[in-house]
Amino acid sequence: MIDFQAYKKKYAYLLYILIFGIWMLFFDSNSLLSHIKLNREIESLRRQKEFLQKEIVKDRKAIKEISTDEGREKFGRENYYFKKENEDIFIIEYDTIK
Repeated sequence: MIDFQAYKKKYAYLLYILIFGIWMLFFDSNSLLSHIKLNREIESLRRQKEFLQKEIVKDRKAIKEISTDEGREKFGRENYYFKKENEDIFIIEYDTIK
């Protein structure tokens, strides 16, 4: 004859472990799903940090170039179309649409 008490105990432990595992994977505040989401966010922030560090290096280089008189003059001529007296500037725009 089958001992139902031992049978119930054995599978009750398995059922509790299964319920606990499901709870920890999906419903807990430290669940696997929230960890995956946080890891994605961390990776996104790392990429953003690398991009911004490269931008900082470019900006420092631009500041160093502009800190000289020749650099300021070049920057003003290229970006703001400044000119010296008795000088003509011709702006050539290329048409990219054919």
